Formats: sequence, C-alpha cells, structure tokens
Amino acid sequence: MNPRERRAARHQLPSSEAAAAPRPRRRKAPITVEQVVRTALDVIAAEGYEALTMRRLATALDTGPASLYAHVVNKADLDELLIARLCAEITLPAPDPSAWREQIRDMCGRLRDQYLKYPGISRAAFAMAPTDLETVRLGEGMLAVLLAGGVAPQDAAWAIDALLLYVAAYCLEISVMNQRKVDSEAEWVVDTGELRRRLAALPATAFPHTTRYAAELTAGEGHDRFDFTLTLMIDGLASR
Repeated sequence: MNPRERRAARHQLPSSEAAAAPRPRRRKAPITVEQVVRTALDVIAAEGYEALTMRRLATALDTGPASLYAHVVNKADLDELLIARLCAEITLPAPDPSAWREQIRDMCGRLRDQYLKYPGISRAAFAMAPTDLETVRLGEGMLAVLLAGGVAPQDAAWAIDALLLYVAAYCLEISVMNQRKVDSEAEWVVDTGELRRRLAALPATAFPHTTRYAAELTAGEGHDRFDFTLTLMIDGLASR
C-alpha cells in the first residue's frame, strides 16, 4: 500500500479478515504510525507545535524525512493523526436528556485539557475536515448528547462546529500568551494588573466605559472566561 492507501485504510473500521491477516516478518522493526504520533507529541510538549516539522520529527525518530512519508501522506495528515490521538483520550458519556448541558461542557473541557498539554497543537484542528475515526467518534458523541437534549439536528450540527472552533481558539490564545511571557518586552500584554492600570488611565472623556469598567474587562482567573462562553453558547442552544 502507498501512503494514501494507508491513510484511507485508517479511516475504515477493520474487518475481521483484515484484523486476522498475518503481518510479514521483517528483520528490523520498522517505524510505525504509533511511534510517529507519540514522538510528534513529545516534540510539541517540549518545544511547541510551531517547532514540529517533518524534518524535526525525522530527527527525533533518528531517521530521514523521506522515511516518514511511508507512514503519513504530508503534514496535514500528521495533524489529523495528532488531533485524533487527543480525541481518543476523551470518554464519551451516555446521553442524558436531563444533564446534556453539563455533558457537553465536560466534553469541551476535556478536549481543552488535552490541547493545553501540547502548546499550540489546537492550530492543527483549524480548517481540518475530520475523517479519522477517533475525531468522528467525538463528533458523534457530541451530536448524540445534543439530540438527546432536544436540540434540532441542524442547530446541533452547527453548534458542534462552533464549540470545537471556540475550544481550539481558546487554547491557541493561551499558547500565544504563554509564549509572550518569555519575551520580557511583551510582558505587560499578559500582565492583568498592568493592563487594568493602562485601561483605567485612559482619558475618561474619550473612553468613559472602558475606564469605568477596567476591572470587569480584565477580570477572570483560570478558565472562568472559557466556562462563561461555553455556558453562553449552550444556553443559547437551549433557548432555541
């Protein structure tokens, strides 16, 4: 099989015959897709997603870039494998009509936590058409919960897209902010106290609301804003 055929095979449920088929024995253990994904995640955890290139990954695997293409089609294919691996870590709940809001919030929170383990990795989720079975599995689980909660199918379908987009964007922003903390010249951008003082010091005649509500504009700790936005989105679904 060429790499594209192998990629297509990953998106299919294994048949009993395929699962039982013996694999040819080789004299030397080859690099596997599992090793590629695990090593790529290690690189991201240590150096950030921006550091992950096919050449950097090949170096980490002690091989040449060309050998990677025997397992992945291109960087986009690798991105899909990485996101799928994180989705595989999320346990799907049995849809509960009385607790569907909490279940959706919990799934989004778990995905957020997976993304934050690997700085910048949520960038890989943008503009990605999900075809890997693990990624589709998460979407299936979210759809089942929303439908059980009485959300209309079209609303549920678009809501999943919006929720996943928000989770990815939220995590990417945190990654960018953490990187800015390394740059002392940009430290004030991520210093809440300093930002609040700058807003409050603006001319009140030109910025009456900004100066008055500087504390509210800069409030929030941990994932307060994340929880607020998710609740806002989910309550909006319920009202429809």
